[in-house]
Amino acid sequence: MAEPVNIDGGWDSAATLVEGRWIERRPRRPEVADRLRMETELMPWLAPQLPLDVPEPHVVAMEPLVVRHELVVGEPLSEPTAEHGRQLGAFLRALHAVDTTEAVRHGLQGPERAGRELAEIVARFRADVLPLVPAEHLGAARALLDAFGKLPADTVVHGDLGPEHVLCSDAGLSGVIDFSDAHVGDGAIDLAWALHGTPPEFAAALAEEYGVTRQLHDRALRWHRLGPWYEVVHGLDNALPDAVRSGLDGVVRRLLD
Repeated sequence: MAEPVNIDGGWDSAATLVEGRWIERRPRRPEVADRLRMETELMPWLAPQLPLDVPEPHVVAMEPLVVRHELVVGEPLSEPTAEHGRQLGAFLRALHAVDTTEAVRHGLQGPERAGRELAEIVARFRADVLPLVPAEHLGAARALLDAFGKLPADTVVHGDLGPEHVLCSDAGLSGVIDFSDAHVGDGAIDLAWALHGTPPEFAAALAEEYGVTRQLHDRALRWHRLGPWYEVVHGLDNALPDAVRSGLDGVVRRLLD
């Protein structure tokens, strides 16, 4: 029997490959446990509605919490192509068409709680990150945060879509993982990296397949610009000065894009 192998589970969860076919995840912080339990309710219902493989976790231990799902085959997307863009566009179109009322009935975080959490993190950005932004960029930084005062909240979203969560094989995209940030919110959040952090041919193919409007494109850019603010807060909370510096560099760079 293969020995368990620790793998990178991200900021929220510790992950282990067990018996070469199962991924076990444990929350790194108490508040993450609710998100993992949400996935065990939501994902078995959601998975059949999507054109790519996604995790379907179940609880294997309650205290401390451990959830397990079958390994989704593939490697993180490192060289996005136009075909990958078309495949991810089709995936997001299907995800964003899922009935929100039914999704909430199956455990998904609804728009009210998601809206409160967004307001709280934007307030945190104002208090702790904005004072660190160079003076010449403060106007643009404030305007960005102001843009998150009122957003649509009518779509089932992944909530943390980036290349580390999009898997591929020789045949193309094979799966999308880590739905712990899923909620009912603004569909543009899932288009942030996909449109503004990828090669032009990938972004163009995805936009065509999905049917991206100008309004979605512009809101996705705002979400993309907000991404590094989370890295700054992560660095502040965990005494990681390199992460704070890297995040601030990203904040300024994306404000100038």
